[in-house]
Amino acid sequence: MLKLKTTQSLFKSVISKHRNLLKFCYFLMALVIVSCGDKMNSQEKEEENTVNSESEVSQTTTSKTILFFGDSITAGYGLEDTTEAFPTLIESKIDSLGLDYEVINSGLSGETSAGGKSRIAWVLKQDIDIFVLELGANDGLRGVALSETRANLQAIIDAVQLKSPQTKIILAGMQMPPNMGQEYTSNFKAIFYDLAEENELTFIPFILENVGGVKELNQNDGIHPNVEGHKIVAENVWEVLSTVVEKES
Repeated sequence: MLKLKTTQSLFKSVISKHRNLLKFCYFLMALVIVSCGDKMNSQEKEEENTVNSESEVSQTTTSKTILFFGDSITAGYGLEDTTEAFPTLIESKIDSLGLDYEVINSGLSGETSAGGKSRIAWVLKQDIDIFVLELGANDGLRGVALSETRANLQAIIDAVQLKSPQTKIILAGMQMPPNMGQEYTSNFKAIFYDLAEENELTFIPFILENVGGVKELNQNDGIHPNVEGHKIVAENVWEVLSTVVEKES
């Protein structure tokens, strides 16, 4: 009888341990399932975040860039609000047409062709689709040798083409007032025509067309366009730039 009770007790003990083991196994399985579920959710979220990030990058890198590289005319010298300078007016025009372009104003008041040559490498650190070159006026006003102005402008053009052969370059022509002398005035004007032809560049014959020398369209210095003057300059530039934008789009 004692032996039977001992056997029964031992059997109950085994059953109890077995039940505990089963409970532990169920708990372990549940823990694994939850863990796997969390891991899958984590992976799904990570993949979703990656897709969203790639989408955001794609959206931010789809727009093309137009960079205006020039002097005080481009910079909007003398205007109370530089957003009234022609590059910003061009940007507003582009936005109104729903074109996917970012406009960068890289104008610097007082800039000469030599100054532009010295800073072009820094400017070219960014991707540029259309490069509008507007320099040379300060060279003429300071009496810089025409050969030097020409060489500097050519160096800027070469730098852009070397860095990014696919970048479209638009050269803005400049002219000097008649009081500089007929020979100097003619030779200065010819620099831009020659560079445009030799480098096969899109050309704006005279960026200040219908503005230069017109008193009511310039500031008191008689050189820099006022607000109304910049509106006309923007029209002069857009007439040529629009043909390049259409080809790029």
